[in-house]
Amino acid sequence: MKTLLLPVVALIAACATSSPDVIQRGDAQRLSQVQDAVVVNVRPVVVDGSQSGIGGAAGAVVGGVAGSGASDGRTGVVVGVIGAVVGAVAGNAIERAGTREQAVEIIVQLRNGERRAIVQAQGSEVFAPGDQVVLVSTGSTTRVTKAQSVAPRS
Repeated sequence: MKTLLLPVVALIAACATSSPDVIQRGDAQRLSQVQDAVVVNVRPVVVDGSQSGIGGAAGAVVGGVAGSGASDGRTGVVVGVIGAVVGAVAGNAIERAGTREQAVEIIVQLRNGERRAIVQAQGSEVFAPGDQVVLVSTGSTTRVTKAQSVAPRS
């Protein structure tokens, strides 16, 4: 039963990420606010998985079909219901584990002295205290990226 749920959960996991290297379609070609900052501290964290209900629903269907096919008549119905409940619980657990991701909490200090903390999935950039970074805010989301040095124009 779990092997039937894994493709569904993998699809869900691919759609939900907090990676700074992945830009959501709705954020493309939108003006974002950019702030300069310096990294104060970085620590690894885990973003807990989500339960959208799709994993539970898929598990319930698979468990119900598998359970009802195990017997016939009245027993098949009872076993089917039990299979659906067990499948839903297993589907939720698989979805939650599949959408969990390794992340970093980055504490930065802005030029005006204020500090901010941002949690984002571990992307391709590795941050360390003292790094010059920019905060890119679009709507209600903010991501941290390393500041690129720009040579002065002559």
